[in-house]
Amino acid sequence: MGSRLRYQYCKVIIATSMVWFLLDVVLLMYYTDCASNPSCDQNREVAPGGVAGNPPKKSAGLLDAILPKGIFKPAPPNLPGEMGKAVVIPPDLQAKSKEMFKINQFNLMASEMIRLNRTLPDVRMESCKHKEYVATNLLPDTSVVIVFHNEAWTTLLRTVWSIIQRSPHELIKEIILVDDASERDFLGRKLEMYVKELPVPVVIERMGERKGLIRARLRGASVAKGQVITFLDAHCECTEGWLEPLLYEIYKDRTSVVCPIIDVISDETFEYITGSDMTWGGFNWKLNFRWYPVPQREMERRGGDRSLPLRSPTMAGGLLSIERNYFYEIGSYDRGMDIWGGENLEMSFRVWMCGGQVLIATCSRVGHVFRKVSPYSWPGGVVNILNHNTMRTVEVWMDNYKDFYYKINPGVKQTEVGDLTQRLDLRKKLECKSFRWYLENIYPESQMPLDYYSLGEVRNKETNMCLDSMGRKSGEKVGMVPCHNMGGNQVFSYTKKKSLMTDDLCIDVSQVKGPVKFFKCHGLGGNQLFEYDKQTLQLKHSNSNQCLDKPNPSERDTPSVGPCNNKPSQQWVLGDIDLARM
Repeated sequence: MGSRLRYQYCKVIIATSMVWFLLDVVLLMYYTDCASNPSCDQNREVAPGGVAGNPPKKSAGLLDAILPKGIFKPAPPNLPGEMGKAVVIPPDLQAKSKEMFKINQFNLMASEMIRLNRTLPDVRMESCKHKEYVATNLLPDTSVVIVFHNEAWTTLLRTVWSIIQRSPHELIKEIILVDDASERDFLGRKLEMYVKELPVPVVIERMGERKGLIRARLRGASVAKGQVITFLDAHCECTEGWLEPLLYEIYKDRTSVVCPIIDVISDETFEYITGSDMTWGGFNWKLNFRWYPVPQREMERRGGDRSLPLRSPTMAGGLLSIERNYFYEIGSYDRGMDIWGGENLEMSFRVWMCGGQVLIATCSRVGHVFRKVSPYSWPGGVVNILNHNTMRTVEVWMDNYKDFYYKINPGVKQTEVGDLTQRLDLRKKLECKSFRWYLENIYPESQMPLDYYSLGEVRNKETNMCLDSMGRKSGEKVGMVPCHNMGGNQVFSYTKKKSLMTDDLCIDVSQVKGPVKFFKCHGLGGNQLFEYDKQTLQLKHSNSNQCLDKPNPSERDTPSVGPCNNKPSQQWVLGDIDLARM
């Protein structure tokens, strides 16, 4: 009995020893492979000047040869920026980091400390992670077009690697990098040699001379072979499951232009910061794109399911997918626009008014480095280019509502708009609807009132002073200063709903003696309802039964309210008023 027991003990000891021996062999082989194979820390090293080394040549180690694929996969190393975490610059390098920041207007040093194929968290909402689409072979494939000009090596290639790592390769027809006349040597032959080694086809198109984002995107689209064109910026990172939701909406309806949720990559630390799925695209009177809260009616349309796409009035424009043939049928981009700016609103109006739809796929998330200042010079100057592009949009698509833009920016009319014949012919050919239809059906929450009686200054007859927004925000007092006849902050609209509004702010009086403040327009009357008497020129606040008056002696730069009388201090002249409609 004793000898049998000793025999069993020996078997256990031998078996345990063999397990530990095999584990030692596996670990030894793994670290031996890493010593000779740089892919264990792929693309980690960055050469002086911000240029990463050549792509690693994949060589199979001994461990790969004897173990089935995927059996032993090392965890990502604990390196800067992994899982989208913020990079901390050591104190002794912060001065240099600030100098490098000026090159691209983001923290270039932080970017160079991060692997080109860093890991990111899965930031999708839970319902998106379990969402089922059609089989991959039924989805259309896509050409991804990325325009760059003097882009940093690391941000450009991190964009490319994020596409490669987090997209089904059978859906990526190609990645097209369009070089808009970059001047940095490493974006020349070095880049060409690098992309040849990548596991998906990458094409580089060279513009030769600087043409700007719009024309460079048109160049990329012209050589695209995929069924869908996906436009991305050159400093993005795609997250898990980003592509399928975009392509699926186009699979269901080829007239859909689909955008991801755009998350923020910090320009200071390169931390990945998730954005809200409860905002959509809009615009103000100056035709600046803005994010606004998703209204209740859109939540109800989706039945409260936040994983369903949003029908957004406008798109940010940097990141989108569109069926390639539809891109040209609907008018691609306006070739008369210069460089960058305004093309997103122009395309949004055109798509909606001509039978398509703009969607935000809330299950698709792509991070983007937002810079506070552009590092590039714009031929002709930023202001002139933006005015030129925006004027082309308002003249072709906004009908009489273009007056809002011109009233608030009277100086833009001096800008040359160019020939609009082709774009006007396109609108006629496509039998597009009116801008009023767009406001009524697609964007009833717009800051532009459907119907209004006046659009211009609100001038006090006694003081010759005008109401002025002073650039103030909701909850702050209304300004009142001498009239300057230059539009801008002194443009107000007296609407059919009897409110005095400037952009998305309405004049509001919540107490009997004031003060007179701005609050977000709600369209429900109440504290924002003023009756204008075209005979006495009084603006009577209905709730308080008082009239808008000149400033009190104690506050000379804000209007007051008081008991109605017939004094000139309560008489107001509304600019460009249509008395016949009142």
